[in-house]
Amino acid sequence: MSIPIPKTLRHSMLWLATATMLVACGDPETPTSTAEAAPEPPAKTMETVKVSLFSWPGYGFWFIAKEKNLVPELNLDIQIIEDPYESFGLMTAGQLDITSSTVEYGPIAVDKDVPVKLVTYTNPSYGTDKIILRPEITSPTELAGKKIAVLEGGLTQIFMGIWLEENGVGIDEVEFVNVIMDEAVGAMLGGDVAAAEFWEPFGSKVLAGMPDAQVMATSAEEKWISTALLGDGMYMTSALLNDRPEASALAMKAYFAAVDWWKANPEEGNKIIADAIQFTVEDVEMVIGSDGQINKGGIWVFDKQEAGSFMGLLPGDLPLGLTSGQIVQHWNTTNEWWIKFGQAEKMHDWTTGVVTTPLEAVLKESGLITEAQ
Repeated sequence: MSIPIPKTLRHSMLWLATATMLVACGDPETPTSTAEAAPEPPAKTMETVKVSLFSWPGYGFWFIAKEKNLVPELNLDIQIIEDPYESFGLMTAGQLDITSSTVEYGPIAVDKDVPVKLVTYTNPSYGTDKIILRPEITSPTELAGKKIAVLEGGLTQIFMGIWLEENGVGIDEVEFVNVIMDEAVGAMLGGDVAAAEFWEPFGSKVLAGMPDAQVMATSAEEKWISTALLGDGMYMTSALLNDRPEASALAMKAYFAAVDWWKANPEEGNKIIADAIQFTVEDVEMVIGSDGQINKGGIWVFDKQEAGSFMGLLPGDLPLGLTSGQIVQHWNTTNEWWIKFGQAEKMHDWTTGVVTTPLEAVLKESGLITEAQ
């Protein structure tokens, strides 16, 4: 990539070229040496961070940040990787710096000593997640002994586990099938599984292909949205956080600058996201909305202030029953369920897996946190 020469440096080079020409012409007024001239400061190096996400509209703000060059000091190298555990593996290997994914991996990372930290919650689900049963299943209890599609190690598994237990079915009474969303749609329509958890637009695709299927629970219900169990977050490697704190703060700034830009320009922003992840604009709007506001039936995209409140950095509760510092409750719930599912061996304090330093930097720069706080 060619880095533009700063204006001041361009002027300096022009002056040196002019001086050289004048000396060659024998101009007695022109200095014959520039040895005592003050050296120009070196051009600032652009930071590069490698970011991954899977193809879903809720993560597409990275593409807006890149296309609109919202933080010029930052070069975003973005990859689409459909399996979040592949992204976490690449982060562990030092080949990725950041990933956007569902917000339950933190306790697993701590338990397995993986050098990945949750740095912010980015959006709660407000209806985009659904538990759907095939038409021939008339009661949750009929799922005992049957296959259920989830993303193992993901929030879909916890959502399904809680719902099953509430309806009298133990998690050891069903067979979980680990699939990504495209595969889950095919498995459901093909009759390979009796039930599945879907997020949009995949749930709507199942219902379009199987109109008699039953939606048994959605994240728009008060008991789900008020816990913010279903949602997304941003993760950074310990290496990025510890060795390149300026880059981590710039990346956080870029993400929330993109959210702000999208809220002001939702039509153009949705088109950028749709093109980047190869969704239709209609499918993007189904998830994040078309007006930059909280999207019932989809998700609520947090801006930096809302994220700061959820992460406990700013006072004040949020709409829809969410509270300041709710990340602690979320962490404890997911940690408990990972112990049940055998993904974690014990409970861990949330501060061992959450680092808010980059978000704090953005909030301070925006004046939302003062030095006194």
